[in-house]
Amino acid sequence: MEPVVCEKLTKRYGEVVAVQDLDLSVRAGEVYGFLGPNGAGKTTTLRMLLGLVRPTSGRVLLHGRPPGDLSGVGALIEGPAFYPYLSGRDNLRVLARYAGVDDRRIDVVLDLVDLTDRARHKFATYSLGMKQRLGVAAALLKDPQLLILDEPTNGLDPAGMADMRTLIRRLGAAGSTVLISSHLLGEVEQICDRVGIVARGALVAENTVAELRSGAGLRIFAEPVDDAAAWLRLLLGTSAVAVVDGALDVTVSPARAAEINESMVKAGIAVSGLRTRERDLEQVFLELTGGESNGR
Repeated sequence: MEPVVCEKLTKRYGEVVAVQDLDLSVRAGEVYGFLGPNGAGKTTTLRMLLGLVRPTSGRVLLHGRPPGDLSGVGALIEGPAFYPYLSGRDNLRVLARYAGVDDRRIDVVLDLVDLTDRARHKFATYSLGMKQRLGVAAALLKDPQLLILDEPTNGLDPAGMADMRTLIRRLGAAGSTVLISSHLLGEVEQICDRVGIVARGALVAENTVAELRSGAGLRIFAEPVDDAAAWLRLLLGTSAVAVVDGALDVTVSPARAAEINESMVKAGIAVSGLRTRERDLEQVFLELTGGESNGR
């Protein structure tokens, strides 16, 4: 059973459509990145998953159960909120008692987020990165099967971002399912198994990062390069072929690689290399969202 399933999920605020017919699935044990430009509906979707916002229509299931039943689910939405003059440990102790969690779990989660050495210090003295890590610790108190994190690296310095990446990778490697909303494309590329991209409230792509980046075309190494370029332009059209650093960047389906290679060889062109040309995730993002700026 998939930990997260959304079917035709829709949320309207009067005439404003925040989320429109969203179909989304997160598989067990994966780190799933949820990307989208400003106003795309990411945080609204996460709030509907947790039962904090009621959908206008459609369905949400977490581990096969409707929203509101958060057993086995931990979440950090829009930043952590703690008592400023309690220590990190005491803040977690308050939450543990509220959730019916044994105090022994507190030491476990503090160690997971590397806050054991600062556990006795007041929350008000924590850096932003430490506050974010304590928020993740709170989300982990119930030892959840599913962890939902909204912009967990928001506002962190490079060291804090690296620490958070390491933590999320560690959780994924340990078998947890992690759904992470982020506007940082580089972060998602480094830590996520699959990515869903939303624009104007609808899912426009869902795949592995590698699959999303592939398919831009072919890079071909051939001699003589001018003859190769002329032949390919005749075969595929002028706009499909560009000479870049002595190689040929060809906009064509990678599935045609064998056909194109054979054609060039028959034309007397020596092909020394041919490989799929990948786009970076930012390119894919801009193409799929119509060039909208990324954000929450």
